[in-house]
Amino acid sequence: MTDSPCNKICVLDPVTGFCIGCGRTGEEIGGWLTMNAAERAALVARLPARLAGMTTRAGRREARNARSSSS
Repeated sequence: MTDSPCNKICVLDPVTGFCIGCGRTGEEIGGWLTMNAAERAALVARLPARLAGMTTRAGRREARNARSSSS
């Protein structure tokens, strides 16, 4: 059985929709318990690339400011 990738930093990035702690989406987090071993392993294998491509805190702030100034 694949252990959960959760590391207790549970905040969804508003730009990517991925948790900044583990890299999963809210749907993937919620569905973890119903996934079979192969689904879990496949998801865990994708997480390092997601986390590497995540926006930085400054990048999220800039994106948020750009959205609010265009309103």
